[in-house]
Amino acid sequence: MNTAVTGTATGQESWLALFAERERELANECPWWVHGLRRTALARFAEIGFPTTKIEEWRYTNLAPLTRTVFTAARRPTGHEQLPETWLDGLDAIVVRTVNGYPISGLGQRGLAIRSLRQAWQEQPELVQNHLARYASFDRHAFVALNTAFCEDGLLVEIAPGAVLDKPVLLLHHLTPGGETVASHPRVLVLAGANSQANIVEAWLGPDSAVYLRNSVTELVTGEGAVLEYVRLEMEGDQAYHFGAFHARQGRSSTLAVHTILLGGNLVRSEVGVVLDGEGASATLNGLYVGKGRQHMDNYTTLDHARPHATSLELYKGILDGHSEAVFHGRIIVRPEAQKTDAIQRNKNLLLSRDAVINTKPQLEIYADDVRCTHGATVGQVDADAVFYLRSRGIGHQEARRLLTLAFAQEITDRVQPPALREHLAEELLKRLDDPVGVTP
Repeated sequence: MNTAVTGTATGQESWLALFAERERELANECPWWVHGLRRTALARFAEIGFPTTKIEEWRYTNLAPLTRTVFTAARRPTGHEQLPETWLDGLDAIVVRTVNGYPISGLGQRGLAIRSLRQAWQEQPELVQNHLARYASFDRHAFVALNTAFCEDGLLVEIAPGAVLDKPVLLLHHLTPGGETVASHPRVLVLAGANSQANIVEAWLGPDSAVYLRNSVTELVTGEGAVLEYVRLEMEGDQAYHFGAFHARQGRSSTLAVHTILLGGNLVRSEVGVVLDGEGASATLNGLYVGKGRQHMDNYTTLDHARPHATSLELYKGILDGHSEAVFHGRIIVRPEAQKTDAIQRNKNLLLSRDAVINTKPQLEIYADDVRCTHGATVGQVDADAVFYLRSRGIGHQEARRLLTLAFAQEITDRVQPPALREHLAEELLKRLDDPVGVTP
């Protein structure tokens, strides 16, 4: 069924009308508890509506262009879609693809099971019910509520206890607008068993010159002693709206590194939330956002220390050119029970244009007394002395700025695993820095 968000209502009301049109079909395709979850999420969305700039967390991101846009529900894939090849296809990885939020291919191996959510909630309803929508709360998050309400399928990734995956898992989310202004709501649930080790790359890809909405939610649970590297790579088309929410809960002595790379899109909001819910847990959040033209990139992160002896390290870096704008709002919360917490948060920004804008707000909320926490932010331009030094060695002015910009980004890209992805990412970054056009206004 291909249903449009009608133009007779705007913003919030149009999505309520769309759900009402699709409700009977949705209810017949899933267990009662799934549809009950959808209805609860939709009711919450009806209460809170889309966020406005009057809300502190959205102060610098205006959603008016989105709420005025008429969207069509993304079509279910037929299996005959022609998907463009990218450099990600060359990675030696276990590849899983979705189109418009629906899985079209998957692969399992020893220690790893990947299924569609639709299949999982039919075969193992108790497992899915215990985890789905438990970590990405839709109580205060309108886009998470919207995703949950329109969740028709998705991916369930299970890593067995003690499993050590010898290849990264690559989750490729494609979108095919088909000439329409479509909305897609991908959903991913990752369950990493105790003492497992894995590397997961999740990427969103879409065409240029097409207006569409991608509203994605990923939930992750790490068992005791698990070690996970998670890369989030946003490479949407130049006219896309992208809202990506990643929420994780860590077990005792687990290690989680999340690398978020924002490159494409027109209006982008990335939310990363990690609850360190086990004693001795360790979390690392790395982020890189590269904006040009009139791109708007909003980063909202939360590191919630809920248990003692946990550590977190957060470093987000931005490179902004043209008339692009970016937001960094990072929160570190230390609960009363989280004594002996060690947390560091930093945000660094490089402005390549006088018209580029960054709004940064690192934030600490500490309710324990035996902790070590620091935070800070910097905003600057390319170092003139460094440029002069490189020019004195025979390097042109533009090339000198380019080399220094790449060096600024490498503090993030060098941390990305696997190495093959790191190398391709550096090449992609070079292409974007060398492209003088940028995003169409």
